[in-house]
Amino acid sequence: MAGFKYQALDTDGKLKKGVIESDSARQVRANLREQGLIPVEVDQLTQAAKGISTTKRIRGGLSVSDLSLLTRQLATLLSAGLTIEQTLNALIEQAEVQHIRQILAGVRGEVLAGQPLARAMGHYESVFPDLYRTLVDAGEQSGQLAPVLLKLADYTEERQALRQKVGLAFVYPAIVTLVAILVVTGLLTYVVPQVVQVFQHTNQALPLLTRGLIALSGFLRTFGIYLLGALFIAAWFAHRALQQPAIREQFHQLLLRLPVIGKLTRGLNTARLASTLAILVGSRVPLLTSLKAGVGVVTNLPMKRALEETQRMVREGSSLSRALGSQKAFPPMMVHLIASGEASGRLPDMLERASKAQTREVETRIATLVSLLEPLLILAMGVIVLVIVLAILLPIMELNTLVK
Repeated sequence: MAGFKYQALDTDGKLKKGVIESDSARQVRANLREQGLIPVEVDQLTQAAKGISTTKRIRGGLSVSDLSLLTRQLATLLSAGLTIEQTLNALIEQAEVQHIRQILAGVRGEVLAGQPLARAMGHYESVFPDLYRTLVDAGEQSGQLAPVLLKLADYTEERQALRQKVGLAFVYPAIVTLVAILVVTGLLTYVVPQVVQVFQHTNQALPLLTRGLIALSGFLRTFGIYLLGALFIAAWFAHRALQQPAIREQFHQLLLRLPVIGKLTRGLNTARLASTLAILVGSRVPLLTSLKAGVGVVTNLPMKRALEETQRMVREGSSLSRALGSQKAFPPMMVHLIASGEASGRLPDMLERASKAQTREVETRIATLVSLLEPLLILAMGVIVLVIVLAILLPIMELNTLVK
């Protein structure tokens, strides 16, 4: 049986849409007519039997929050004793978004055709990433699919929470910076020219600060639009340049060397790697397979290369802690915890502890950085406004002196 999406007219002429499972499109049309509906369009969701990828039929993925919720629902229903088919049926009925219903119906059709859940999800690579499918496959092979999905749900939720914290932490500094730029630009292009006209008719020698402000104001009024265009062009060229692997790797290496950004980047990638390895190794996935999945979640290229070299050394017989420690790319604390886990036989626990420690460190660094940025931005804004005010007041003060 396969999943079909349909459009049909009811007795009132209203268009109805939905997903139904049947052996053929003809049977779907017959079932719709028995329900008093007039079939308009019937399309099969899965075409694997004909060698056509289902990703061509249903495009687009799910947001991290939607995928996390779906994973949590899968784990909960399977833990309650439902079969995979019953679980997918329940999720299709509960889904409020047509796109999600189509994906679940397609997965169910593949499962009913005899494929494992992980392979069925493989027809939707844009929805279920490699790490996700690897964990599902490990859960099916070990007979612990529900517990593995619970861990996977926790992982996706924690990753989403960390991403939101990082994003929200920089919202306020970004807004303050943008407002400051707009205010200063407005002062220089509209306010300052109106004020300095008063001094230009006095034939008075203006202070150096005032002359510099007038020159800057004139430059922005004359060439401001060209400057803005040049910034956009430079940003576009920078984006294109970063698409080149060699340039992107050099840029990522530079990020690691920066005082604050470097530690933050290293911590984020380390936390992501430790969480991934903890789930995979804890689900009895072979270490080499786990490392391969870990390479996919590390975004910094020098750290990714170090992890690939670690994978090669482990394949040749080295321990994970020794291989990681030789690369000098990951924090020593993580290496020591892994060594302790290998010695005690509690590697998943130590990886989980390393993940939590790195996550806490990242959150602390972000909070510290934001707490420093906010007063610095306000101070910088105050200094700039003070300079503008002084440049305007100095000629006035000199005029008062001459009058006296």
